[in-house]
Amino acid sequence: MNDTPDSLIPYDEIVQEALRAVVGRVLGEVEASGGSLPGNHHFYITFKTQAPGVSIPARLKERFPDEMTIVLQNKFWDLKVESDRFSVGLSFNQVPAMLDIPFSAITAFVDPAVDFGLQFQAIADSDDEPHESAENDSPEQAEHLAVERNEDGSNVVTVDFGRKK
Repeated sequence: MNDTPDSLIPYDEIVQEALRAVVGRVLGEVEASGGSLPGNHHFYITFKTQAPGVSIPARLKERFPDEMTIVLQNKFWDLKVESDRFSVGLSFNQVPAMLDIPFSAITAFVDPAVDFGLQFQAIADSDDEPHESAENDSPEQAEHLAVERNEDGSNVVTVDFGRKK
């Protein structure tokens, strides 16, 4: 039995929004530096392809009907960051594509170079079904995707107010 009263303050939503702002700030700093990542930093960004505001080519939406992971490393262009979304150009099987992704659609952000990751609550459904990596044209395609699920004390931040620990 849960003795904790229901909160009238939506703490979970506030924290999720604040953590997504971390992604926006990091991407904004990359944009401000001319679109180049410092050192060995690179990002795996997982997002819901059907979330409101997501704009990706139909062929990618067909291939990834629920969730997709992109890699920002060497081959990306036109990174633009706004207060609620980002857009970026990537190549998939040597075919260029522009993606427009609201921060609210992101479910995971990982920087394997420093063993840092954030996981977010899913927007519509909470199915944790495995999904295929987008495998955009990157030299290390999906090599580090396991980082976001490490159980070895890595810097993955998961916030879930739905469960009592």
